[in-house]
Amino acid sequence: MITLPAERSTSNAGLLAARPRDDDHEVHTRPLDLRLIARLCRYTQPHAWTRNWLLALVIIRSIQLPALSWMIAAIIRGPINAGSLSGTLWGAAEFVALAFSTQICMHFRQRLAMELGECVVHDLRRDLFVQLQSMPMSYFHRTRLGRIISRMTSDVEHVRMGVQDVLFVSLVQFGQMFVAAACMLWHDAFLFLLVLLLAPMLWRLGSVFNRRLSQSHREVQESFSRVTATLAESVAGIGVTQAFVRQETNARMFSELVADHARYNFRLTRTQAMFQQLLDLNNQAFIALLLLVGGYQVLSTHGAVDVGSLVGFFFMAGLFFAPITGLGTQYHHALTAMAGAERVFAMLDTPAERVDSPDARPLPPIRGRVEFRHVDFGYHPERLVLRDIDFRVEPGQTVALVGHTGGGKSSILNLLVKFYRPTSGAVLVDGHDLAHVTSESLRKQIGLVWQQNFLFSGSLLDNIRLGRPEASAGDVRDVLRRLGCWDLFESLPAGLATEVGERGGRLSLGQRQLACFARAMLTDPAIVLLDEATASVDPTTEARLQAALAALLRGRTSFVVAHRLSTIRHADLALVIDHGRIVETGDHRSLMALGGVYAKLYHRFAHAVG
Repeated sequence: MITLPAERSTSNAGLLAARPRDDDHEVHTRPLDLRLIARLCRYTQPHAWTRNWLLALVIIRSIQLPALSWMIAAIIRGPINAGSLSGTLWGAAEFVALAFSTQICMHFRQRLAMELGECVVHDLRRDLFVQLQSMPMSYFHRTRLGRIISRMTSDVEHVRMGVQDVLFVSLVQFGQMFVAAACMLWHDAFLFLLVLLLAPMLWRLGSVFNRRLSQSHREVQESFSRVTATLAESVAGIGVTQAFVRQETNARMFSELVADHARYNFRLTRTQAMFQQLLDLNNQAFIALLLLVGGYQVLSTHGAVDVGSLVGFFFMAGLFFAPITGLGTQYHHALTAMAGAERVFAMLDTPAERVDSPDARPLPPIRGRVEFRHVDFGYHPERLVLRDIDFRVEPGQTVALVGHTGGGKSSILNLLVKFYRPTSGAVLVDGHDLAHVTSESLRKQIGLVWQQNFLFSGSLLDNIRLGRPEASAGDVRDVLRRLGCWDLFESLPAGLATEVGERGGRLSLGQRQLACFARAMLTDPAIVLLDEATASVDPTTEARLQAALAALLRGRTSFVVAHRLSTIRHADLALVIDHGRIVETGDHRSLMALGGVYAKLYHRFAHAVG
């Protein structure tokens, strides 16, 4: 059979491994969902010019391919059958011109499809990032990093494949089949009825294999999710892995996951290959049937049915059957694209757990009075980590949160900065219930330094003025001088312009901690929260920090979760937290005189330090 220019896909077969949703055991919807397709189409509306021209080229392309076959049959019936050399030459020239135009049309169709796919991917990633930025802390605590990354990368790439390849290639192939069917019906209605007999067999074949392919795709997606999530955790925890000599054990476990994923991929590939082979076999068998019937018509009618018409019919039959195999391949790709779109939109549709009530108002400038009124809290409602927390802190006081690890100290800070809302009770700042205050206005008046001194890739200057981008380099230097550590940064090769590297890896541990201190102090907050902020700083650096902190915290309310004796001793108030409850309250002297939990913790820590 003569091969004419065919519609091609630009997709990479290596992108077919899809990823599952966050819940591996949730019920999967049907592979093709018209609502998902319609929603994807809405993402093309801002790019209507590109989309509309692309649809026009799809229509032209659908007509051009059957037109080539029609022209070949016409040349055979006309000038060749009549023995006209000049007519044959003109016909060949016209055929070449039409074939050239089909290639030009294909070029621009593929180009516009790739442009539209890139535009849709850009908008999806933008919306996903905005959605992630608005999600509460609880979402990131319960969702694995690998799966969040997969939504922005592989899942969005699968959507790209669906838009720029599956959708428009399928439209061209359906259009080609429709035009070819109309031409076959015009050529010979009887032979066309034989072609239609193939439809029920193809439908039955497709329904059987589509169920198998859907199951295989789900298995591939789930196994790939486990591989990616494990890889992300392994990279993040490489220090722990090497410290406990777990390299070989982790490598063996990861190898088992990869082997499991490979088995599912092999099963999917075998099913796809069998499907394609059966489609091809059915097509070729039906072509043989058409040869028998069509040949009999030519021989029995003694010229009433000419060979040129039969050849034209066979060309059209080839154009009719060829997309069937292609559409089977496109359907497999569509399963992956649908799975990716489903997971992307599931993330976009994840309702944000509101930490701000509908009637929340901006918090006016505060002095720093903090009050917890009988607060209960749990990261999971059925498991409370804080129970009946009740205390009051006056402006300018320094509060030390003391207790065993896991007692709930950091949870108090999370509630105060409104990363979470209390299960019951109320948290107030200057008499304003935080439930009715906007998070943004609250956090702009709070300085935060967490135990994990995170720095973003970029310059030291940009990291320090993260909360106050308009601050000048002079403002930053002034803060560092007040902290008593400007000399530690002045000696860096590029000073404040020094690139800190990923997670601040180019700075020492002490420098990273001091940069986080400066970042918090630059915003001139009314309340300062320090969570184990000096736990990783050497004694010499801490001595410089303590003097700077004493000056910077004067007149500010501060909550400090710390194991440094100096911080605990100089606090105005210590809250002893044990199993989510405040068991003792007072200053250092009164609590030591009490001889209770605080005194035991203090003596134990003093002994460890000594």
